Amino acid sequence: MGTITAQLFISLDGVVEAPEKWHFPFLNDEMMAAVSAFFTRADTLLLGRATYETFASSWPNRPDEEFLAQRINSMPKLVASSSIDAPAWRNTSVTDVDLRTQLTRLTAETDATIAVAGSITLVRWLIQEQLLDELELMIHPIVLGHGEQLFTHGRGLESITFDLRRCTPFSTGVLDLIYQRPEPSTEPANQDIRS
Repeated sequence: MGTITAQLFISLDGVVEAPEKWHFPFLNDEMMAAVSAFFTRADTLLLGRATYETFASSWPNRPDEEFLAQRINSMPKLVASSSIDAPAWRNTSVTDVDLRTQLTRLTAETDATIAVAGSITLVRWLIQEQLLDELELMIHPIVLGHGEQLFTHGRGLESITFDLRRCTPFSTGVLDLIYQRPEPSTEPANQDIRS
């Protein structure tokens, strides 16, 4: 059974928007190792339109001698979008119909890991649809005071529980937290058999 996992950079006040504008002062070897591990274990990269456009304007221009550039540029990419017709970035396909069915089929037919980087709206949707198996949050010790937050009131999300699987503090003060969606219980429900 395949898994879907997401990795996001997030501030103390929950902002996930435009991390390229605020996270670099905290980027060190520890964080790079965690980011590299995330992409190394992935077989496919799943992106929303906005993140795809940001990535596609940057990663193909990086030299393949860089491990991360080589990995991201060469791996299959699936973009959830109804407005991209002909993606120029190699190994990219676009889907705009029944993403739930496609992802359910992909994870049922393979042991592959589908990785989601950024793509805030897509991550929210995956959580609400209970398709996201693992959520990795790199919490940065900074309060931004503005920007789109991962979870805000009025987004229609229902209560969903995740289990903390790992918490790794980095020397910069960043916390690398990995949460997993618990497996459905296989134990029979308690029944009151008193008469």
